[in-house]
Amino acid sequence: MSNDEMVDDRALVSRVLSGDMQAFRTLIKKHERLVVHMVGRLVKHDEDREELCQDVFMKVYEKLGDFNFQSQLSTWIATIAYRQAINHVRKKKMQVADLPDHDSALAAFVSPDRADELAEQDIEAYLLKMMDMLPVQYKAVLTLYHLEQKNYAEIGEITKMPEGTVKNYLFRARQLLKDKATKYLGKEEWI
Repeated sequence: MSNDEMVDDRALVSRVLSGDMQAFRTLIKKHERLVVHMVGRLVKHDEDREELCQDVFMKVYEKLGDFNFQSQLSTWIATIAYRQAINHVRKKKMQVADLPDHDSALAAFVSPDRADELAEQDIEAYLLKMMDMLPVQYKAVLTLYHLEQKNYAEIGEITKMPEGTVKNYLFRARQLLKDKATKYLGKEEWI
């Protein structure tokens, strides 16, 4: 993060803490995509996702006075989003064992004989669909690394996982995606 962005975040936080609701709306707008990605990758029901995103920003508002700029504001917000989403998943008892069978779910999405019909713009949607079938921890690290461009240290800070675990989960998640894509699309060069 550049010094300009840090100054902007400091000024924005200061304005929010002084009661400026327009500044809070700006903070939401600035970090909305991050929160939606984080919550959306881990929670499947639309109503739950929307409510959780709101809860995340309420928690941000409540705890903003405790934020001390030891990390980037986006990392701190992503940590709150991650924890809220994980707590929701645990509360709803949506464990990996409850997910649909990976192979049948993928087969329903696209059959091997349709692989050649997939257009370039469908690849991203297909990969996101496959990501949705991964265990929660894998989805989280993939989302943070590839969609939010967070580095290993930032992901570790957000998820409270050691950096080695983050690297391991990222490797395993990529391997699972590659195996599934290769199996159903017959194209090793995909991932």
